[in-house]
Amino acid sequence: MSINLNTTIGGIALNSCIYNASGPKCTTKEELENIGKSFSAAILTKSSTLELREGNPSPRYYENDLGSINSMGLPNKGYQFYADLAKNMRQYNKPYFVSVAGLSLENNLTMLQDLSSVDAIDAIELNLSCPNVPGKPQTGYDFERTQHVLDKVCQFDQHTLGIKLPPYFDLIHFRQMAEIINQYPIKFVTCVNSIGNGLVIDIDQEQVVIKPKDGFGGIGGDYIKPTALANVRQFYLLLRDDIDIIGSGGAKTGSDVFEHILCGASAVQIGTQYMKEGASCFERIEKELKNLMLQKNYTSIKDFQGKLQSIK
Repeated sequence: MSINLNTTIGGIALNSCIYNASGPKCTTKEELENIGKSFSAAILTKSSTLELREGNPSPRYYENDLGSINSMGLPNKGYQFYADLAKNMRQYNKPYFVSVAGLSLENNLTMLQDLSSVDAIDAIELNLSCPNVPGKPQTGYDFERTQHVLDKVCQFDQHTLGIKLPPYFDLIHFRQMAEIINQYPIKFVTCVNSIGNGLVIDIDQEQVVIKPKDGFGGIGGDYIKPTALANVRQFYLLLRDDIDIIGSGGAKTGSDVFEHILCGASAVQIGTQYMKEGASCFERIEKELKNLMLQKNYTSIKDFQGKLQSIK
């Protein structure tokens, strides 16, 4: 039986539903080329800012059996670097997505306008889950600010535009954010970024494991899979049918990817596990997903996408 993992994101065809998350090992030309050569269905860049950033001091990333914590500080080469790489990425015959995380709305508008003129960029993922205004919460947690940002960024023609959201925990917040997103020509939503301001402790040293922010950082991996699945499910149910959901959080096996798709995801990003295992993880996870689908007599992800059942 032939297993088909093809999917589409905002009308863009992918030959598999599994690709890299923005963050781990997608900053340099060599890292992006490595993704291009791998089984990752797309190439997604590090979240870019207007200018090059070195990021926070090390140690700024730590992992254990349950996941990871980081406070990277958005190290990246600057958005123009990723725009200039676009044509080079065409050789891998897979979509090239650029992540954008400006430090101000004005920065985001500048980057989005410039990137929209680059034909070799297939889609832009606007990261609304990074601090944007001093003294303000993450944009994604400030609903009024989110609406203002989307008012501005959706005013001009651009490539397929998606947004990356922080995790939400309250049912009313899911509904409030969905009501805002449904007003705009957003093509996809990525759920979720890391859970902010966690704390991991080295009990032997009796100290925190990362240096920035006195040890506070974003949590990823196994720790966040239940939260990520809940966000995928809620937004799948609440958003317009033409908005694709991309699952991100705690996916390290084919079974994890299956759960994300069962909740409604059209594709699933691999973050912490890609950081741990390297690019070989994409092929392994794809094989595991295909084997699970074979056991269940599914030939396409459409056979089970969004069909999570409640207990009656």
